[in-house]
Amino acid sequence: MPAIGEACHTLGRLHTDRRLVALYRLLDALVDTMFPYLAAMDDRIDELQDQIFQNPREEQLAALFGLKRQLVDMRKLVTPQRDMVNAMLSGVIPVPGMTQETERYVRDLYDHLIRISDMVDSYRDLLSGSLDAYMSMVSNRLNAVMKQLTIIATIFLPLSFLTGFFGQNFAWLVSRIGSTAAFFGIGVGTEVLAVALLLYMFRKRGWMGRGSTP
Repeated sequence: MPAIGEACHTLGRLHTDRRLVALYRLLDALVDTMFPYLAAMDDRIDELQDQIFQNPREEQLAALFGLKRQLVDMRKLVTPQRDMVNAMLSGVIPVPGMTQETERYVRDLYDHLIRISDMVDSYRDLLSGSLDAYMSMVSNRLNAVMKQLTIIATIFLPLSFLTGFFGQNFAWLVSRIGSTAAFFGIGVGTEVLAVALLLYMFRKRGWMGRGSTP
């Protein structure tokens, strides 16, 4: 979009309503080209948000930062033009040939720039929220993985204790625990019982499955 400030100098050299209106239509057409671009960006943000809640990936994070950078560049472009048109309306920049009839055209141009500026700010807030949602989803996924690893480590903790205890090379243990029934009853049975009790506790507390939290 060409700088509106340059067109304002041209506007100052015009002296007829017809040329003022013609220049307004040119500037208005240039400003209106921003709306389809912003609408496409809105759709892209919605698409990224849906993807983030389904399966967050690093590609989405890069896309969010890319869109945020585009909004920053757009704001740098729109804000000076908005201030320039506002200065025209307030009389800071005198425009020869400006009448009440032609002023309403310039005011309409200013309203469009205000809308674009507000949309840029809104999309920037949406992108910030999307970034927070991405970090939250990644954190929740990490917490779920850590929870699974903790459950596995907790299950193997009593098993390691039992195998370590009965694996001691004391003569009393070696001479008294040697039958097949003792092996299956004490050696295997205690480990199976420990795993069953831990799984029951995990389900009871709602850490896995559909158990209820007390």
